[in-house]
Amino acid sequence: MPASPLPLGAIALDGSAEVPLYRQLYEALREAILAGRLHPGGRLPSSRMLAGELGVGRNTVLAAYEQLAAEGYLEGQVGAGTRVAAILPDSLLQLDRQAKPCSPQDRPGANIRSLSKRGTSLSAIRRLTPFYERGRGRAFQHGLPAIEQFPALLWSRLLARHSRDTRSNLFGYEVGIGLPALREAIAAYAGAARGVACSPEQVIVTVGAQGALDLAARMLLDPGDPVWVEDPGYLGARGALLGAGAELVPVPVDEEGLDVAAGIARHASPKLVYVTPSHQFPLGATLSLQRRLALLDHAARCGAWIVEDDYDSEYRYQGRPIASLQGLDRGGAAIYMGTFAKTLFPALKIGYLIVPEHLVDAFGTAIRISGHVPPAAMQAALADFIGEGHYGGHVRRMRALYAERRSIVLDALANELSPWLRAAPGEGGLQLSAFLPEDADDRALAAAARKASIHVSPLALYQMERGRPGLYMGYASVPEADLKRAAVNLAGVLRAAGAPRYP
Repeated sequence: MPASPLPLGAIALDGSAEVPLYRQLYEALREAILAGRLHPGGRLPSSRMLAGELGVGRNTVLAAYEQLAAEGYLEGQVGAGTRVAAILPDSLLQLDRQAKPCSPQDRPGANIRSLSKRGTSLSAIRRLTPFYERGRGRAFQHGLPAIEQFPALLWSRLLARHSRDTRSNLFGYEVGIGLPALREAIAAYAGAARGVACSPEQVIVTVGAQGALDLAARMLLDPGDPVWVEDPGYLGARGALLGAGAELVPVPVDEEGLDVAAGIARHASPKLVYVTPSHQFPLGATLSLQRRLALLDHAARCGAWIVEDDYDSEYRYQGRPIASLQGLDRGGAAIYMGTFAKTLFPALKIGYLIVPEHLVDAFGTAIRISGHVPPAAMQAALADFIGEGHYGGHVRRMRALYAERRSIVLDALANELSPWLRAAPGEGGLQLSAFLPEDADDRALAAAARKASIHVSPLALYQMERGRPGLYMGYASVPEADLKRAAVNLAGVLRAAGAPRYP
């Protein structure tokens, strides 16, 4: 077979370009092969002949030929020269780039690949996954602690302690439910600080709070199971529950937290109740003792699980910390969930569940199958950080700092922001909600604030049913001077937007 005619006019090699000449030639020949201008089995000119025609050194052509041969576009035979491969690699890996994708109607009887029902469900709820913007210190960004205050040097030493010895067991396969040292540290802390009744064996270490939510939802729910959720409530929980196929039952929240009587009226037999009793997300209420007991009593009577999300209870600025709901449970209904994202830093990605003893093996098996396990060295460093007392000291320091920053926001709400906003009741946390007048459009006002680089969220974002409008405002990661300046700027935005005022 004669050599294939090469479209030499289309091969323009630029000696001044940063891309080497051999690479330019390689890309030109590859494109000609894929476009069909050089046919499978066709012979190419010898390297000497092509070099002469292009005015380049023979080594340039040889290098291009060798690269194409290595990738399967060319093949050489003794005495037969260099030919275009009979079977091209890209034809096995991708469709013709110029071809229009086939629709099911174009291919009757063909098997159409698609997501599973669960995959389709998950992809449809992407707006319900928690989203936190990158960066730090943007007023009034929520969900982010004061990362710059974290003792990074101390942490790096603890992490290095467990990372330098490859003979350590930490370099082998991970124990699925968590390192024993970390489980012991978490159990001791949760028992002393939160009144959680548990042994270390009941602690399941997860990849952050979202991993804990996903695991609990998959293990406890079947598609179609009814679940009580707070309204307004945490988007990440709703996303995980919907991903498990749950039927969400919105239950209103007031100054005493989840309205248990309203939940019973809406659906008397939930399979699971998701609740944030210590600091309701996003309104900040604490679930009253009367409602805690009522919730536990109803769960016992109808056989419901309770997932208690205790995401930031360490930061309570008035009175003593509220004991966990799990600590009051005598029927084995409550599953306690915690995270270190708010107390340390979000990228740590370590959370945990404390489950009844009879669930430990099942949850542990699920963790091992999924492989969703935090790195062992991070777990070991965290165990030391807690066990050596650094965690408690850091939380105490941050509690004082956040209390000062919270007071600045509350002062602004009582003064320059008072024509438009009223602080929701609450005694802790890294952020707070502030209510607007009933006729306000909180989504529009939040969008106007964002244009002025003020990051507030509308309460409508967290509501399943229409509720009181307001803005969700974080303060933990924002320096004091920036909070004061942002409050003045927010007042200007609300004034310019014509936000409704309180009488």
